[in-house]
Amino acid sequence: MRAKITYFLTATVLVVYFVLVGSRGLLLIEHGTPLTVTFGVTVLILPGIGVWFLWKSTQFVNRANRLAEELEAEGGLPVDELVRTPGGRIDRDSADAVFAARRAQTEDSPDDWRCWFRLAIAYHDARDTPRARKAMQRAIALHDGKPVRV
Repeated sequence: MRAKITYFLTATVLVVYFVLVGSRGLLLIEHGTPLTVTFGVTVLILPGIGVWFLWKSTQFVNRANRLAEELEAEGGLPVDELVRTPGGRIDRDSADAVFAARRAQTEDSPDDWRCWFRLAIAYHDARDTPRARKAMQRAIALHDGKPVRV
């Protein structure tokens, strides 16, 4: 729940920022000189990119949560079997061992979105966020029946 609140607050701050930057871009355009119009249009492009990125990220999170709910209803969510340090951090060797098991399961069933979902969690636990995201994207694509890039 803490992650959802943090995501919502961050998204809200970004939207406020986009509105402020967009209003400055419009003010520059209204000024009317060639230089200010050029800067104004450029300034408006940045919030546009930001809104697109925020939208795509929100879609990704919603789709991943939908898969997690479905997997939980099936009783297939991975059990947290990781060893933790006294400070609460995941032990690296423990994460590597779980990752190896998840990778082997995924190699045995490469077309099963459930295996890719579990692999994404293992990547995340091993602190490999880019690969975790790619594995989750693959799980979402397989779940939705979309073609998967190799």
